[in-house]
Amino acid sequence: MNLLLDTHLLLWLAARDDMMSPKADALIKDMDNTLWFSVASLWEVTIKKSLNRPDFQTDASVLRAGLLSNDYRELAIEGRHCLALASLPPLHGDPFDRMLLAQAMGEGMQLVTVDQKLAAYEGPLIKV
Repeated sequence: MNLLLDTHLLLWLAARDDMMSPKADALIKDMDNTLWFSVASLWEVTIKKSLNRPDFQTDASVLRAGLLSNDYRELAIEGRHCLALASLPPLHGDPFDRMLLAQAMGEGMQLVTVDQKLAAYEGPLIKV
């Protein structure tokens, strides 16, 4: 299964944080799954770190290098992903999370998320 991980999961992975749920941990460790991260997550980390958000202190370049070295695949933002945002109801205001969902929908992936607001959408979501 192709899994697109949301930004918080990526940050927890990078920090080796114990906040990872057993369900998320099992999905990530399952060798049958292909793990993806979006450049939207790197963009989010860069912006929120520059705003001194305490939960976004990871350097995006270090995060990216670590993910790539662990065989995660990188998903670029394409025009069709941007256009797909128009089809999403306004259930969640975070533009980064909305982009992740649009990408998962457009690429036939499952978005793995811890975000309750994002999990309110119908679509290819796995709430962990």
